[in-house]
Amino acid sequence: MRFGLIGSPLGHSFSPRLHAEYGTGDYVLCPLTPAELPAFFAARDFDAVNVTIPYKQDVIPFMDEMHSSAISCGAVNTVINRGGRLTGYNTDLFGMHFALSHAGISLADKHVMVLGSGGTSHTARALALREGAASVTVVSRSGEVDYAEAAKRKETEVVINTTPVGMFPHADASPISLALFPRLQGVFDAVFNPLRTRLVQQALSLGVPVGSGLLMLAAQAKVSANLFLGGDCSFPAPDSADGKDILRAYRTLLAELTNIVLIGMPSSGKTTVGKLVADKLHRPFLDTDAETETRTGKTVPELFAEGGEENFRREERATVADCAARTGAVIATGGGAPMFPENRAALKSNGHIFLLHRDTEKLDTAGRPLSRDLDTLKEMYEARMPVYKAFADAEAVNDGSPEECANTIVEKFYENFGHQRS
Repeated sequence: MRFGLIGSPLGHSFSPRLHAEYGTGDYVLCPLTPAELPAFFAARDFDAVNVTIPYKQDVIPFMDEMHSSAISCGAVNTVINRGGRLTGYNTDLFGMHFALSHAGISLADKHVMVLGSGGTSHTARALALREGAASVTVVSRSGEVDYAEAAKRKETEVVINTTPVGMFPHADASPISLALFPRLQGVFDAVFNPLRTRLVQQALSLGVPVGSGLLMLAAQAKVSANLFLGGDCSFPAPDSADGKDILRAYRTLLAELTNIVLIGMPSSGKTTVGKLVADKLHRPFLDTDAETETRTGKTVPELFAEGGEENFRREERATVADCAARTGAVIATGGGAPMFPENRAALKSNGHIFLLHRDTEKLDTAGRPLSRDLDTLKEMYEARMPVYKAFADAEAVNDGSPEECANTIVEKFYENFGHQRS
């Protein structure tokens, strides 16, 4: 084996995808049990490997040499075999630095709060020390500073989450309320499934810069790739050649993972246009009304008839949460779904939101429980449009052909990620 990733379990890893982007394409996933580790490292039958959970500390005794990055973090995530001599590195340190730098977040002279006490917490602490933070507070449920005590640390300027809180399938959770910290200047969340955790969404709503866990992953992979190919490790700047490679790979991966979510008034064409977008991009298509009907075995009018709007909205919330947890899909929502905060948060977690406009005179009212006639529809339009506009990332007009609207959405979507459709 030339290059690869060891860990257990490996599941779906982005590492082969990223290393292919960086020119280390001979890269395989190698799941190992704890009992297999000694023989694997004794054989040394590899050029270089990345190491993921749960072995980042377990591999340390097998190293002949430890780079300063691995020493400072107390963990190894990259092993280079140079003529049979194994050197351990920790490229997570470089990846976190890049993600923070790209977001414009400095740790120098800042009061930093690190949520969690595991392996990534050690990386965050090592980086804060290197960058000259004024203080570092480590928060954990059973540590010296718990979450009740953390709420009192009003001097906090940067929050770094290294816990799994907010990770799928518990994406509606957040480790802490950012409103507690009036001096907050930056947030980093190591979680990238979903792409925008509730913590990240909090920060964005407060206008606070956010560092991306997915960008950290892309950056650490680039530093590892440089080591794999015979180079050394260094801190890449966002405007350097390595930095540009990282951002290109990150944006490509982010575009692939991000859902395209269509919102708008009933009969604005979300389903028709959404299917066209999905066909153009070879993505799965989900319609939340149709998914609700399939899941419940009842039509939307039947759900309304059985228990009124409250009954339908309850079922809709469950459907929206399921659909929003997907990645790389096209999702058309019911007209009322974005009116509820929990639906907006779920859809935003992995989605780029498009507001579809259509002239109200062209909207259809037939068979729709909440829009019985044109006057009712116009009242609904006035009530919903401010919420739609505040929620949307982009807008498209569907007064011409659906094909034309779909092309506009595809073009705007890829422009958002800084490249054209490949």
